[in-house]
Amino acid sequence: MRQASASNETMENSSLMTDLFKICTQCERLSKKDVGVRIPRPMGNGPSRFIPEKEILQVSKLDERIQSIFEDAFAVLGRLDNISLVMGFHPQYLESFLKTQHYLLQMDGPLSLHCRHYIGIMAAARHQCTYLVNLHVNDFLQVGGDPKWLNGLEEAPRKLQALGELNKILAHRPWLLTKEHIERLLKAEEHSWSLAELIHVVVLLTLYHSLASFTFGCGINPDIHTDGGHTFRPPSLSGYCVCDIANGNGVLEEMFGNQQVSELSGEVEVLMEKMKQLQECHDEEEASQEEMATRFEREKTESMLVVTSEDEECVPSRDVSRHFEDPSYGYKDFYRRGEHVPTLRVQDYSWEDHGFSLVNRLYPDFGQLLDEKFQIAYNLTYHTMATHQGVDTSMLRRAIWNYIHCMFGIRYDDYDYGEINQLLDRSFKVYIKTMVRTPEKITKRMYDSFWRQFKHSEKVHVNLLLMEARMQAELLYALRAITRYMT
Repeated sequence: MRQASASNETMENSSLMTDLFKICTQCERLSKKDVGVRIPRPMGNGPSRFIPEKEILQVSKLDERIQSIFEDAFAVLGRLDNISLVMGFHPQYLESFLKTQHYLLQMDGPLSLHCRHYIGIMAAARHQCTYLVNLHVNDFLQVGGDPKWLNGLEEAPRKLQALGELNKILAHRPWLLTKEHIERLLKAEEHSWSLAELIHVVVLLTLYHSLASFTFGCGINPDIHTDGGHTFRPPSLSGYCVCDIANGNGVLEEMFGNQQVSELSGEVEVLMEKMKQLQECHDEEEASQEEMATRFEREKTESMLVVTSEDEECVPSRDVSRHFEDPSYGYKDFYRRGEHVPTLRVQDYSWEDHGFSLVNRLYPDFGQLLDEKFQIAYNLTYHTMATHQGVDTSMLRRAIWNYIHCMFGIRYDDYDYGEINQLLDRSFKVYIKTMVRTPEKITKRMYDSFWRQFKHSEKVHVNLLLMEARMQAELLYALRAITRYMT
C-alpha cells in the first residue's frame, strides 16, 4: 500500500470514497484518518455463486482447525483463494490439498516455477476456466515468467508448445494416449522432456483439468485480487456500507432471504432404503464374474445416453483459447460407429500397484502426497446424510467414484455396476457427466437439481469425489502410456 504524497491528494481520495460508496459513520471517520486509498468491492456475493456466503464463512468461525489451516495458507501464499474457502467445509481434505499444491508448485522439482504455472494455465484454459487461468497468470508473472508467453501458446518455447496434444487428449479422451505420444515428447531433440519432467507435467495437467471441474461445479467466484473479481463502483442496492459487504452481511440475503429449492419429500429416506436393500442382496448372493462384466458394459453404454447440455455450444474467448490448441477438440463417448476403445481393467493397471510407484520413483515423495489426497477424498465421511446420523455412506461413495471411472472405460472386476443405477438418479448422472465432460457448462440449476435435501457441505464433498476420481482416471492412462514406453 503506497502512502499519499500530499495532504490535498488524501482529501480528494477520501472524498472520492464517500462519493463512490454509501459508508457508515465509523468507516467515514476511519477513511478521513487513513491514507486515502480506494477500497475495491468484490464483484461476486461471496466465494461461490451456488452456496450462501454466510454458510461458507460460518465454517471458519466454528472450527478452530480450519481457522488454523486458513492462517497457515495465508502465511505461505499471501492470499486465501475462494477455492480454499469452499473446501473449508472439509478441513481434512483441504489440509492435504494445500500440502500437495505447495509441493507441486513451490518446492524443488523437475520443472522451473514459471513453467509450472504456465502448464497450469494451459490445463485450465482447456476447459475455459478463467478463474484458474487468472490465478496462474498472476503467479506466473510473480515468479518471473516472460509476459510474452501470455500472448498465446505460439509465443511460448517450442518445448511447451509440444505439450498441446498431450493437454487436449488428457482433458477430453485420455484413453487414446499411447506410448508413441510419450516417445515424441521424450525424443524431440533440443526440445525434448526428461521422464522426471514429464511426470511433473502430467500431474499438473491432470490436477488442473480436474480442479476446473471443481471450480465450475461449486460456482466459484473470481478472487477479489484477480481480473473480474472486484470493482470500484458503488453497490447496486443502497442502504449498506461497504464494510457490511466485506464482512459478509449480504444485502441480498437480508432482502430476499434464503430461498431454498423446494425439497423432494422423502428423497434421502428413499436413497437410504435402496442402500439397505443392496447390502442385504450382497449378504444373500453375489453375481458371477460374467454377470458383473455384462453389467459394466451395460453401464458404460448407458452413460453415453445421459444427455448433457451438449447443444449449448460454449465458444471460448480469445483470452482463454490463446493458451491451447485445437479448440474444437472435445470429449467423445467410447462407442462410436465403427470405433471401440478397450476397457482398462484396474486389475491390469492400477494407481495402487503401478502408478503410485512410478510417480514416487521419478518425482520423489510426491506419489505419497497424491495417494493421501485420493484416499482422503474417497474415504471421507461424517456418517451423515442430510439430517440423518450414523449412516454408512461407503456404498454411495463407491458408486460415485466407480461411475466416473466407468465413463473413462475403467473397470473394477469386483464391483457390481448394477448398483449405480439404483443409487444415482438421472439428474445426478447429468450433473456428474457434465462435471467430467464439459464442466464449463455447469449451471446453478444443475447444481440445485440433484440431492435437493442434502446440505451444501455434502454437495461440496461430492465435487471433491468427482475431482479426485477424474484426476486419477486421467493419471492412470498417462502413467500407463509412460510405463509402456519404458518397457
